[in-house]
Order: sequence, then structure tokens, then C-alpha cells
Amino acid sequence: MTDTESDYWCVVPAAGRGSRFGGDVPKQYALVAGKPLIQWTLEALALHPRIAGIVVALAATDSRWVDLELPGGKPLLRVDGGGERADSVAAGLRGLPECVTDQHFVLVHDAARPCVLASDIDKLIDHGRPAGGALLAAPMRDTLKRADAHGRIMMTEPRDGRWRAMTPQFFRRGELLSALEAALVAGDAVSDEAMAMERAGFSPLLVEGSEDNIKVTTPADLALAGYLLGREQSIGNG
Repeated sequence: MTDTESDYWCVVPAAGRGSRFGGDVPKQYALVAGKPLIQWTLEALALHPRIAGIVVALAATDSRWVDLELPGGKPLLRVDGGGERADSVAAGLRGLPECVTDQHFVLVHDAARPCVLASDIDKLIDHGRPAGGALLAAPMRDTLKRADAHGRIMMTEPRDGRWRAMTPQFFRRGELLSALEAALVAGDAVSDEAMAMERAGFSPLLVEGSEDNIKVTTPADLALAGYLLGREQSIGNG
């Protein structure tokens, strides 16, 4: 595989429990229309013609994982993740096959985003390669408030130029791994891959993606994801 080819590997960090989701089952294993959330996500990624394979980073103690057969027979590799997202993504990057060099671009996608659109992945890749790295995001449209410790409004924040970060995020393997490792060594918490790249001096491109690309954080989000996935299946069958 050369850096000019259109096949890309994707890392999916899934070692966390999703404490805000609640319950005894980690949210990536919560059922949506009869299938675990993570299965919907992995299958959506594997169905994309430009994704060559997936590495999923799971907790070393994860006993719920069941090996899946991805659409098209695409490879699915498992690695042990860590306590933080950055640990898991770094482990996934190290676990990529040897054909993926430091110069190759890779995707990183949340296990809890099952509704990502294939057209958004294409847009991310097409714009992200010439920009040296990018992420899907959505511009802020709601009025933004800053609250005090008691939940009262302190001020209204300007929303111009503010975006909500999504995934996939798309960077060269070597640059991203170095950025994540540097943040981990420094003890700096980075909430996504773009933040690690920013810390390393890069300015990732924001690529506008669909608002349907929700991240399941609460049970209400799970219900919405079920609706969105059902709608997409109906459109596909229609």
C-alpha cells in the first residue's frame, strides 16, 4: 500500500465504560435494534469502500467482546486499550499492520458514533489529505451560555468561529502517534486527536459533517441513534 492509494485503516477506541451513560453494560455494548452499538459502528466503517481494515482498542478485561465478521471480509484487529482515550488510540496506531507506515493517513472514529455517513468520510479524506489532517465537525448554531458553579448564566459566548468536534479524525499515523505520546508523557489530558495535534503545533482542518453523526452519551441518545439507523435502513431498502 502506498500513500497515494485510496485504502485507509481506521482505529476505534472502545476501552471506556461511558460513565455518563449509566447502567451495568458499557455503552458500546448497549443494544440498538438487536445489535450492540459498537457492531453498528464497525459495520458502517467496513462498508465504506475506502476503508481497508479496522483496529479496535478494548479494555484488557473486556469479556463482552465477540469477534465479528466484517462486511466484505475486511480485517478487524483487536488490541488492548488504556485508561484514557489517548492511550487507546496510541495502542491502536501501534497495532496497525506493517503495511501502514508513519506516512500513511489513518482514521480514528468513536465507537459510539454509529450514524456516520459514507459521504462525510469521503469529504473528510478528500479535504484532509491536501490539508495535512482534518476532522469532521459542525459549526455552533445554538446560542452559547457560560454558567457559574451554581448553574446560573455568567455571560453569553459568541458562537462565531466555534465548532463541535466529531469523528472520524484523519491524520498521518506517525505524526498522530508522536503527538499522542508527547501529551501522555507530559500528563496533558487531550480529549480528541485534533487536540493532541494542536498541542504539537498543527492546525487541523475542520470539515463540516452531518448533524446526524451523533455520539451516544445518554440513553436518550441511544434511542435517537436507533431512529436514525432505522431511517437509513429504510432509505437503503427503498
